[in-house]
This record gives sequence, structure tokens and C-alpha cells, in this order.
Amino acid sequence: MDGAAAAGGSGEPATNGAKPEEQQFDPSRMIGIIKRKALIKELAASYHAECVASCKELLQLQRKWEEDQCVEAKMHEPISSMMKPSKRRKR
Repeated sequence: MDGAAAAGGSGEPATNGAKPEEQQFDPSRMIGIIKRKALIKELAASYHAECVASCKELLQLQRKWEEDQCVEAKMHEPISSMMKPSKRRKR
């Protein structure tokens, strides 16, 4: 078994100073890389669209909630605070 590992059967580069073989250009690998890159871009675009839609929905809900809070605050406000104070001081 040690002979097989020394002959390079383990897939590791040789430690005797020899350079590992340079891989030759393979166009079929480039096609696969380009296809994966396109799929990643498509996935990123769909996630972005979903995120934008969720943000718009959240913004609408937030505005509606703020309007409801404003209406409730006006309803519970005492009438005396809505009236103008008298110009004369009470003694």
C-alpha cells in the first residue's frame, strides 16, 4: 500500500519537488461555469424581487398601523385640550 501512495495514487502532489501536471484548457468546463453563473444570477434576481415585494408589503402595513394609531390618539384626546385656552388669567 505504501508503494501506491508513493506513486501518487492518493491524489496528492508529489513531495519530491516535481510540479503537479498543469490542467489543459477544457471548453466544456467553461460552458458549465457559464451556465452555473447564469443560474446564480437568476436565483439572485428572484430573491431580490421577493425581498422588494416583502418590503413594499411591510411598508404598507406600517403606514396603515401609523394611521390607525393617529386616529385612536385623536379619539381619546380630551375635548378641553382641543379648545383654545382663555385669553384672561383666572385669579
